Amino acid sequence: MTYRVVVTATAKQNLRSAYLWAAQRAPLTAAAWLERFAVHLELLANFPERGQLAPENNLVEEEIRQSIFGRRQGAYRALYTIVGDEVRVLHIRRAARDWATADDLRSE
Repeated sequence: MTYRVVVTATAKQNLRSAYLWAAQRAPLTAAAWLERFAVHLELLANFPERGQLAPENNLVEEEIRQSIFGRRQGAYRALYTIVGDEVRVLHIRRAARDWATADDLRSE
């Protein structure tokens, strides 16, 4: 089964903020990073269960999974839930940051 990947407005804003921060330092690298991240998210359409349960899973009723993109200090976590035939990306954050809150994970 192929799922539809839906990136919420919050997650889009998270991604935009990360891109803008990186683009100030290295515009070409930031653009390539953004393209690779978009491909990474689209892979969830075929394999949404590949992401492990996120540490935030117990904060909300829905099952929250995470998909890690990048390495070491540059890694990001895409926090998402699977609802029917959709993969909803709820929040994107640096892996080194504190865990997300329940408010961060509210579906739109």
